[in-house]
Amino acid sequence: MAVEQRAVARQQWLQQVLGDEIEIRPLAGDASFRCYFRVQHGQLHYVLMDAPPEHEDVSPFLAVRSWFERAGLRVSHLSAENTKLGFLLLEDFGDQSWASYCAADGDLTPLFEDALRQLQLLQSSRPMMGLPLFDLTRMQSECDLYLDWYLPRVAGKACSTAERQAFHAALQPLLQQLEALPRVPVHLDYHSRNLMLPESGLPLGQIDYQDAVMGPVTYDLASLLYDCYQDYPEHQRQYWSHQFFNQLTAGHAAYFDNAQHWHRCLRLTALQRHIKAIGIFSRLAFRDGKAQFLAEIPLSRKHLQAEMIALNITADAMPLLFIEA
Repeated sequence: MAVEQRAVARQQWLQQVLGDEIEIRPLAGDASFRCYFRVQHGQLHYVLMDAPPEHEDVSPFLAVRSWFERAGLRVSHLSAENTKLGFLLLEDFGDQSWASYCAADGDLTPLFEDALRQLQLLQSSRPMMGLPLFDLTRMQSECDLYLDWYLPRVAGKACSTAERQAFHAALQPLLQQLEALPRVPVHLDYHSRNLMLPESGLPLGQIDYQDAVMGPVTYDLASLLYDCYQDYPEHQRQYWSHQFFNQLTAGHAAYFDNAQHWHRCLRLTALQRHIKAIGIFSRLAFRDGKAQFLAEIPLSRKHLQAEMIALNITADAMPLLFIEA
Protein backbone atom coordinates (compact mmCIF):
# COMPACT_ATOMS: atom_id res chain seq x y z
CA MET A 1 0.00 0.00 0.00
CA ALA A 2 1.37 3.42 -0.98
CA VAL A 3 2.27 5.89 1.76
CA GLU A 4 -0.64 8.16 0.84
CA GLN A 5 -3.12 5.27 0.83
CA ARG A 6 -1.82 4.12 4.19
CA ALA A 7 -2.32 7.59 5.65
CA VAL A 8 -5.91 7.69 4.37
CA ALA A 9 -6.65 4.22 5.79
CA ARG A 10 -5.15 5.28 9.12
CA GLN A 11 -7.28 8.41 9.28
CA GLN A 12 -10.47 6.60 8.31
CA TRP A 13 -9.97 3.84 10.87
CA LEU A 14 -9.30 6.29 13.68
CA GLN A 15 -12.44 8.25 12.79
CA GLN A 16 -14.46 5.03 12.90
CA VAL A 17 -13.06 4.21 16.34
CA LEU A 18 -12.92 7.64 17.98
CA GLY A 19 -15.02 9.94 15.84
CA ASP A 20 -14.07 13.26 14.30
CA GLU A 21 -11.78 15.97 15.63
CA ILE A 22 -8.73 13.83 16.11
CA GLU A 23 -5.14 15.01 15.90
CA ILE A 24 -2.39 12.67 14.71
CA ARG A 25 1.33 13.29 15.20
CA PRO A 26 4.13 10.92 14.24
CA LEU A 27 6.31 9.39 16.93
CA ALA A 28 9.72 7.79 16.57
CA GLY A 29 9.67 4.41 14.88
CA ASP A 30 11.70 1.37 15.83
CA ALA A 31 13.98 -1.11 14.13
CA SER A 32 11.15 -2.60 12.05
CA PHE A 33 8.51 -1.62 9.53
CA ARG A 34 6.20 -0.51 12.33
CA CYS A 35 5.60 3.18 12.91
CA TYR A 36 3.81 4.99 15.70
CA PHE A 37 1.57 8.02 16.05
CA ARG A 38 0.29 9.98 19.01
CA VAL A 39 -3.45 10.44 18.68
CA GLN A 40 -5.38 13.11 20.59
CA HIS A 41 -9.14 13.04 20.87
CA GLY A 42 -10.41 15.75 23.16
CA GLN A 43 -8.52 15.34 26.45
CA LEU A 44 -7.57 11.74 25.72
CA HIS A 45 -4.25 10.60 24.28
CA TYR A 46 -3.43 7.30 22.61
CA VAL A 47 -0.62 5.70 20.66
CA LEU A 48 -1.44 4.19 17.30
CA MET A 49 0.75 1.31 16.16
CA ASP A 50 0.75 1.16 12.36
CA ALA A 51 2.09 -2.21 11.21
CA PRO A 52 1.64 -2.68 7.43
CA PRO A 53 0.28 -6.23 7.05
CA GLU A 54 2.54 -7.01 4.10
CA HIS A 55 5.55 -6.50 6.39
CA GLU A 56 4.35 -7.00 9.98
CA ASP A 57 1.82 -9.24 11.72
CA VAL A 58 0.32 -7.69 14.86
CA SER A 59 -0.99 -11.03 16.15
CA PRO A 60 2.22 -11.95 18.03
CA PHE A 61 2.20 -8.54 19.70
CA LEU A 62 -1.40 -8.98 20.82
CA ALA A 63 -0.79 -12.50 22.10
CA VAL A 64 2.29 -11.51 24.09
CA ARG A 65 0.58 -8.34 25.40
CA SER A 66 -2.27 -10.43 26.79
CA TRP A 67 0.13 -12.93 28.39
CA PHE A 68 2.29 -10.16 29.93
CA GLU A 69 -0.79 -8.47 31.32
CA ARG A 70 -1.99 -11.68 32.95
CA ALA A 71 1.51 -12.17 34.41
CA GLY A 72 1.33 -8.80 36.16
CA LEU A 73 3.68 -6.88 33.87
CA ARG A 74 2.92 -3.26 32.95
CA VAL A 75 1.79 -3.15 29.33
CA SER A 76 -0.32 -0.65 27.41
CA HIS A 77 -4.08 -0.99 27.67
CA LEU A 78 -5.56 -1.96 24.30
CA SER A 79 -8.42 0.35 23.26
CA ALA A 80 -9.07 -0.91 19.71
CA GLU A 81 -7.57 -3.21 17.12
CA ASN A 82 -7.85 -4.12 13.46
CA THR A 83 -5.50 -7.00 12.74
CA LYS A 84 -6.41 -7.10 9.04
CA LEU A 85 -5.30 -3.50 8.53
CA GLY A 86 -2.48 -3.70 11.08
CA PHE A 87 -3.73 -0.94 13.38
CA LEU A 88 -3.65 -1.03 17.19
CA LEU A 89 -4.82 1.82 19.43
CA LEU A 90 -2.89 1.64 22.69
CA GLU A 91 -2.46 3.47 25.95
CA ASP A 92 0.03 6.33 25.73
CA PHE A 93 2.90 5.90 28.20
CA GLY A 94 4.22 9.36 27.33
CA ASP A 95 7.63 10.40 26.04
CA GLN A 96 9.92 9.52 28.92
CA SER A 97 11.78 6.28 28.44
CA TRP A 98 14.37 4.85 30.81
CA ALA A 99 16.95 6.16 28.31
CA SER A 100 15.70 9.76 28.39
CA TYR A 101 15.33 9.63 32.18
CA CYS A 102 18.91 8.38 32.43
CA ALA A 103 20.13 11.15 30.10
CA ALA A 104 18.54 13.68 32.44
CA ASP A 105 20.52 12.21 35.38
CA GLY A 106 17.48 10.69 37.07
CA ASP A 107 17.92 8.30 39.98
CA LEU A 108 18.02 4.84 38.40
CA THR A 109 17.76 2.85 41.63
CA PRO A 110 13.94 2.61 41.71
CA LEU A 111 13.92 1.85 37.98
CA PHE A 112 16.35 -1.03 38.39
CA GLU A 113 14.34 -2.34 41.32
CA ASP A 114 11.12 -2.30 39.34
CA ALA A 115 12.72 -3.70 36.18
CA LEU A 116 14.14 -6.65 38.11
CA ARG A 117 10.81 -7.20 39.87
CA GLN A 118 8.94 -7.33 36.56
CA LEU A 119 11.61 -9.56 35.08
CA GLN A 120 11.11 -12.02 37.92
CA LEU A 121 7.37 -12.05 37.17
CA LEU A 122 8.10 -12.71 33.51
CA GLN A 123 10.48 -15.58 34.20
CA SER A 124 8.00 -17.26 36.54
CA SER A 125 5.03 -16.82 34.18
CA ARG A 126 3.51 -19.42 31.89
CA PRO A 127 3.22 -18.28 28.27
CA MET A 128 -0.22 -18.67 26.73
CA MET A 129 1.27 -19.81 23.43
CA GLY A 130 4.20 -21.76 22.09
CA LEU A 131 7.28 -19.56 21.93
CA PRO A 132 10.21 -19.91 19.53
CA LEU A 133 13.37 -21.33 21.08
CA PHE A 134 16.40 -19.12 21.36
CA ASP A 135 18.65 -22.04 20.52
CA LEU A 136 22.11 -22.60 19.06
CA THR A 137 20.94 -22.26 15.45
CA ARG A 138 19.30 -18.92 16.15
CA MET A 139 22.29 -17.61 18.08
CA GLN A 140 24.62 -18.57 15.24
CA SER A 141 22.44 -16.90 12.61
CA GLU A 142 22.33 -13.72 14.69
CA CYS A 143 26.11 -13.66 14.96
CA ASP A 144 26.35 -14.11 11.20
CA LEU A 145 24.83 -10.62 10.86
CA TYR A 146 28.19 -9.32 12.09
CA LEU A 147 29.96 -11.15 9.28
CA ASP A 148 27.40 -10.29 6.61
CA TRP A 149 26.75 -6.63 7.38
CA TYR A 150 29.21 -5.04 9.78
CA LEU A 151 32.46 -6.38 8.41
CA PRO A 152 31.86 -5.78 4.66
CA ARG A 153 29.64 -2.66 4.86
CA VAL A 154 31.06 -0.78 7.84
CA ALA A 155 34.58 -2.10 8.42
CA GLY A 156 35.34 -2.77 4.74
CA LYS A 157 36.47 -6.33 5.41
CA ALA A 158 35.49 -9.17 3.08
CA CYS A 159 35.68 -12.52 4.87
CA SER A 160 37.05 -15.60 3.20
CA THR A 161 35.38 -18.96 3.62
CA ALA A 162 38.23 -20.07 5.87
CA GLU A 163 37.83 -16.99 8.08
CA ARG A 164 34.10 -17.59 8.44
CA GLN A 165 34.67 -21.21 9.36
CA ALA A 166 37.27 -20.25 11.95
CA PHE A 167 34.88 -17.67 13.41
CA HIS A 168 32.11 -20.25 13.72
CA ALA A 169 34.45 -22.84 15.21
CA ALA A 170 35.70 -20.42 17.88
CA LEU A 171 32.24 -19.10 18.70
CA GLN A 172 30.37 -22.39 18.87
CA PRO A 173 31.65 -23.56 22.29
CA LEU A 174 30.61 -20.23 23.79
CA LEU A 175 27.14 -20.43 22.25
CA GLN A 176 26.79 -23.99 23.46
CA GLN A 177 27.35 -22.73 27.00
CA LEU A 178 24.49 -20.26 26.52
CA GLU A 179 22.21 -22.91 25.05
CA ALA A 180 22.80 -25.11 28.10
CA LEU A 181 21.55 -22.45 30.56
CA PRO A 182 18.09 -22.87 32.12
CA ARG A 183 15.37 -21.62 29.79
CA VAL A 184 12.71 -19.10 30.75
CA PRO A 185 10.33 -16.73 28.94
CA VAL A 186 12.41 -13.90 27.46
CA HIS A 187 11.28 -10.42 26.37
CA LEU A 188 14.31 -10.32 24.00
CA ASP A 189 14.67 -6.49 23.92
CA TYR A 190 14.57 -5.60 27.59
CA HIS A 191 16.56 -2.37 27.54
CA SER A 192 16.40 1.36 28.22
CA ARG A 193 14.54 2.34 25.05
CA ASN A 194 11.80 -0.23 25.58
CA LEU A 195 11.07 0.56 29.23
CA MET A 196 8.90 3.64 29.69
CA LEU A 197 8.32 5.82 32.74
CA PRO A 198 4.66 6.87 32.56
CA GLU A 199 3.51 10.22 33.93
CA SER A 200 1.80 8.30 36.72
CA GLY A 201 5.20 6.91 37.74
CA LEU A 202 6.29 3.34 38.34
CA PRO A 203 5.81 0.55 37.42
CA LEU A 204 7.74 0.84 34.19
CA GLY A 205 5.74 0.33 31.01
CA GLN A 206 7.06 -2.30 28.63
CA ILE A 207 7.01 -2.02 24.84
CA ASP A 208 8.39 -3.90 21.82
CA TYR A 209 7.90 -7.36 23.32
CA GLN A 210 6.30 -9.15 20.37
CA ASP A 211 9.42 -11.19 19.62
CA ALA A 212 9.39 -13.02 22.98
CA VAL A 213 11.12 -16.41 23.05
CA MET A 214 12.12 -19.19 25.41
CA GLY A 215 15.77 -18.59 26.09
CA PRO A 216 18.62 -18.33 28.61
CA VAL A 217 17.71 -17.20 32.12
CA THR A 218 20.48 -14.58 31.77
CA TYR A 219 19.26 -13.00 28.53
CA ASP A 220 16.93 -10.19 29.59
CA LEU A 221 19.10 -9.10 32.49
CA ALA A 222 22.12 -9.00 30.16
CA SER A 223 20.07 -6.82 27.78
CA LEU A 224 19.30 -4.43 30.63
CA LEU A 225 22.66 -4.25 32.40
CA TYR A 226 24.82 -4.44 29.26
CA ASP A 227 22.48 -2.21 27.28
CA CYS A 228 23.61 -1.29 23.77
CA TYR A 229 22.51 2.30 24.46
CA GLN A 230 23.89 2.79 27.98
CA ASP A 231 27.30 2.55 29.64
CA TYR A 232 26.77 1.73 33.30
CA PRO A 233 29.75 1.30 35.65
CA GLU A 234 30.69 -2.36 36.01
CA HIS A 235 30.33 -2.25 39.79
CA GLN A 236 26.73 -1.14 39.32
CA ARG A 237 26.08 -3.97 36.90
CA GLN A 238 27.55 -6.47 39.33
CA TYR A 239 25.42 -5.16 42.18
CA TRP A 240 22.13 -5.60 40.27
CA SER A 241 23.33 -8.89 38.80
CA HIS A 242 23.91 -10.29 42.31
CA GLN A 243 20.59 -8.89 43.52
CA PHE A 244 18.81 -10.76 40.75
CA PHE A 245 20.82 -13.93 41.32
CA ASN A 246 19.74 -13.94 44.96
CA GLN A 247 16.10 -13.93 43.82
CA LEU A 248 16.40 -16.80 41.34
CA THR A 249 14.22 -19.82 41.93
CA ALA A 250 15.99 -22.69 43.63
CA GLY A 251 15.87 -24.71 40.42
CA HIS A 252 17.52 -22.02 38.35
CA ALA A 253 20.05 -21.02 41.00
CA ALA A 254 21.18 -24.64 41.36
CA TYR A 255 22.64 -24.55 37.84
CA PHE A 256 25.27 -21.97 38.86
CA ASP A 257 28.21 -22.58 41.19
CA ASN A 258 27.84 -19.14 42.77
CA ALA A 259 27.08 -15.50 41.96
CA GLN A 260 30.42 -15.13 40.16
CA HIS A 261 29.60 -18.04 37.85
CA TRP A 262 26.18 -16.49 37.20
CA HIS A 263 27.76 -13.13 36.35
CA ARG A 264 30.23 -14.71 33.97
CA CYS A 265 27.31 -16.33 32.13
CA LEU A 266 25.60 -12.94 32.09
CA ARG A 267 28.63 -11.41 30.37
CA LEU A 268 28.80 -14.30 27.93
CA THR A 269 25.17 -13.58 27.07
CA ALA A 270 26.05 -9.92 26.58
CA LEU A 271 28.88 -10.92 24.23
CA GLN A 272 26.48 -12.75 21.91
CA ARG A 273 23.99 -9.88 22.07
CA HIS A 274 26.60 -7.25 21.18
CA ILE A 275 27.83 -9.25 18.19
CA LYS A 276 24.22 -9.45 17.03
CA ALA A 277 23.51 -5.77 17.72
CA ILE A 278 26.51 -4.55 15.72
CA GLY A 279 25.30 -6.65 12.79
CA ILE A 280 21.71 -5.43 13.13
CA PHE A 281 22.72 -1.76 13.36
CA SER A 282 24.76 -2.23 10.18
CA ARG A 283 21.89 -3.97 8.36
CA LEU A 284 19.44 -1.27 9.41
CA ALA A 285 21.75 1.35 7.94
CA PHE A 286 22.59 -0.33 4.64
CA ARG A 287 19.53 -2.45 3.90
CA ASP A 288 16.76 -0.34 5.42
CA GLY A 289 18.18 3.14 4.90
CA LYS A 290 18.25 3.95 8.65
CA ALA A 291 21.73 5.46 8.73
CA GLN A 292 21.19 6.85 12.25
CA PHE A 293 21.87 3.38 13.65
CA LEU A 294 25.52 3.62 12.59
CA ALA A 295 25.97 6.01 15.51
CA GLU A 296 25.06 3.18 17.90
CA ILE A 297 27.90 0.92 16.78
CA PRO A 298 30.85 2.50 18.67
CA LEU A 299 29.30 1.94 22.12
CA SER A 300 28.33 -1.63 21.21
CA ARG A 301 31.89 -2.26 20.07
CA LYS A 302 33.19 -0.82 23.34
CA HIS A 303 30.92 -3.22 25.23
CA LEU A 304 31.98 -6.11 23.01
CA GLN A 305 35.65 -5.43 23.68
CA ALA A 306 34.98 -5.31 27.43
CA GLU A 307 33.25 -8.70 27.28
CA MET A 308 36.14 -10.21 25.33
CA ILE A 309 38.57 -9.01 27.99
CA ALA A 310 36.37 -10.31 30.80
CA LEU A 311 36.00 -13.70 29.08
CA ASN A 312 39.69 -13.92 28.05
CA ILE A 313 38.95 -13.98 24.31
CA THR A 314 42.08 -12.98 22.43
CA ALA A 315 42.70 -11.67 18.94
CA ASP A 316 44.38 -14.97 18.11
CA ALA A 317 41.22 -16.86 19.03
CA MET A 318 38.69 -14.61 17.27
CA PRO A 319 40.47 -12.04 15.07
CA LEU A 320 37.33 -10.93 13.24
CA LEU A 321 35.87 -9.49 16.44
CA PHE A 322 38.81 -7.10 16.75
CA ILE A 323 38.34 -5.41 13.37
CA GLU A 324 37.38 -1.75 13.76
CA ALA A 325 35.54 0.41 11.25
